[in-house]
Amino acid sequence: MSATTNYAVIGAGNGGKAMAAHLALMGFKVHLYNRTPERIAAIKARRGIDLESQDGRLHGFGRLALVTSDLAEALNNVDIIMIVIPSSAHSEIARLAAPLLQDGQIVVLHPGRTLGAIEFQKNLCDQNCAANVTIAEAETFIYASRADGPAQARIFRVKESVPLAALPATQTQRVLDMLAPAYPQFIDGISVLHTGLNNMGAIFHPALTLLNAGRIESTNGDYQFYIEGVTPSVARVLEVLDRERVTVAAALGIRARTALEWLQLAYNVTGDDLNEAIHNQSGYYGIKAPSTMNHRYILKMSP
Repeated sequence: MSATTNYAVIGAGNGGKAMAAHLALMGFKVHLYNRTPERIAAIKARRGIDLESQDGRLHGFGRLALVTSDLAEALNNVDIIMIVIPSSAHSEIARLAAPLLQDGQIVVLHPGRTLGAIEFQKNLCDQNCAANVTIAEAETFIYASRADGPAQARIFRVKESVPLAALPATQTQRVLDMLAPAYPQFIDGISVLHTGLNNMGAIFHPALTLLNAGRIESTNGDYQFYIEGVTPSVARVLEVLDRERVTVAAALGIRARTALEWLQLAYNVTGDDLNEAIHNQSGYYGIKAPSTMNHRYILKMSP
């Protein structure tokens, strides 16, 4: 495929805005959807998103072909549908998209989190989706990113390698080939069981939020989440939790990556322990903590 590939990005949060802007800057035709019109009003008025990166390599105005709160408009005549919303909303999007999907389209969950592709496919089946589509999931989100304003996005780091798997796994290479012109960083994730059980967000996000509860509430999240929030003691708790995840995967016959191995794969950083490796990850610098404990990192929120 080439830059003539048409994309729909579903979700205009931190990640969706970064992805939509970056794809547009790479020359792809991009539709951006968000269910709440007010959230994308500024983007729609400007017809695009200003993108900056921490290292200065990505810079410019990503002009979008369509900005809409009409899901049918967003999905019409696109090749690849990038779902960039909290995993708690995947089932609702699947339900709404089921009658709108078209033969040959690829749906990619960014990320799938734990068994997200299986859940998404089941919801399509429950809605009697007639279209022949391929569902795939990324192991983690390819960007470390935040929104700088209503029509602005900042990318702190693009991950070096991100495993991806399709359902069924026999379709993985076709999805990788379709995505490669935009995202050569995606690699074969073997199966959705592997991408699901290598869900590092399940270790880093809720545990780090709970261990920083006092600081989040006293500062409203005004500190660097991964840098100031991760201390040697906090990192040791993360390591213990991570060993449990790896052990569960092993019981199912799957060799899961440790957190240290994941950081090396995703960001090409190493360390003598998890605390050192996290602090060696330049993309974590500048990322603020959640402003409240009422956050998707620890809650299953309604879509």
